[in-house]
Amino acid sequence: MAKSRRPYLIRAIYDWSCDNGYTPHLLVAADQPGVIVPREYVQDGRITLNVSPMAVQSLDLHSEPIWFSARFAGRSFDVQIPSGAVLAIFARENGEGAMFGEPETATAEAATPAGKPEPEPPQPPKPGRANLRVVK
Repeated sequence: MAKSRRPYLIRAIYDWSCDNGYTPHLLVAADQPGVIVPREYVQDGRITLNVSPMAVQSLDLHSEPIWFSARFAGRSFDVQIPSGAVLAIFARENGEGAMFGEPETATAEAATPAGKPEPEPPQPPKPGRANLRVVK
């Protein structure tokens, strides 16, 4: 199975935002497993976080989960976000960025649970004449 493109796009939009002097923000599904954010700022299961270099410390977009430290109402808080819980990354100034839609769950990328048989691999095509036709 191919790796998710989400972490790569998050890093790219973050770099683009910072390089252009914009303020990158993450929209996060706070109700997803592994998300650690200050719950008092969660609204309707979502939280928007300013992740600009001026707003956070020790931001690590290359590890899984994403990790950084930030201050909320003067109180330091270590934030942890699995990249699959990021719904969007965008520049505050113009709203440009990437929206991912639904969260990606870790179970979609995990191995088959114990006790369930592995799915059979796809069978190679049978030899013979190809069945192609011209579509106009």
